[in-house]
Amino acid sequence: MAESGGRPFAGVRLEGDGFVLRAWRHDDLDALVLHADDPLVPRGLSDRFPHPYTRADGEAFLAGHVVDLDHPVLAIEMSGEACGGIAVRPRQGEKAHGAELGYWLGRRHWGHGHMTRIVAAYLDWVVPALDLRRVEANVLDVNPASACVLEKNGFQQEGVRRAAVRKPDGLHDLRLFGRIWP
Repeated sequence: MAESGGRPFAGVRLEGDGFVLRAWRHDDLDALVLHADDPLVPRGLSDRFPHPYTRADGEAFLAGHVVDLDHPVLAIEMSGEACGGIAVRPRQGEKAHGAELGYWLGRRHWGHGHMTRIVAAYLDWVVPALDLRRVEANVLDVNPASACVLEKNGFQQEGVRRAAVRKPDGLHDLRLFGRIWP
C-alpha cells in the first residue's frame, strides 16, 4: 500500500507550537490504536469512532473505509507520533461553501491548550484551500472542553438539538457551532 495513495492532501504538512499536522500513514497504526483505545476519547465523538478501538479499526481507518481520506483528514503528531486527528467533511451542492469540522486528541495531551492552537492552524490552511465560507461543528453536551476550543477559534453556538444523540449512558444534547468567513 502506498503511503500517500495518490490522495490530494497527502503532501500537506503544517507545523505549529508543539505539533505537526500531516497526512495519515500506514506506519501510524500502533500510535493510532494506542491513543484511540481510551474509553474517554470516544465519549464526545460519533459512533464511527468505536470503543474498544482495535487494530482492525485502525487498519480500516487508515485504508479509508471509515472516512474519505480524499478529504483533508490529517493526523495530529506530537513528540514524533500520531496522537489525534482533525478533518473537515466538505458539503455538496448548494452547501458546497461549507464543511463540518471534527477532531480528537489522545488524553495524555488534554488540558494544555494544544487543540485550540491545532484548530486555529488547521482552519488557517483549510478554509482558503477549499474556498470555504462556513465551517460548523457539533459538540455533545458532555464535552465542554471542545465547545471552548471552538469559541476560542471564533465559533458561535447556533443552537442545541435536544436529546439528539444516544450514548451508552443515555440521551445527550448536541450543540451546533458555526463560523463564517467573508
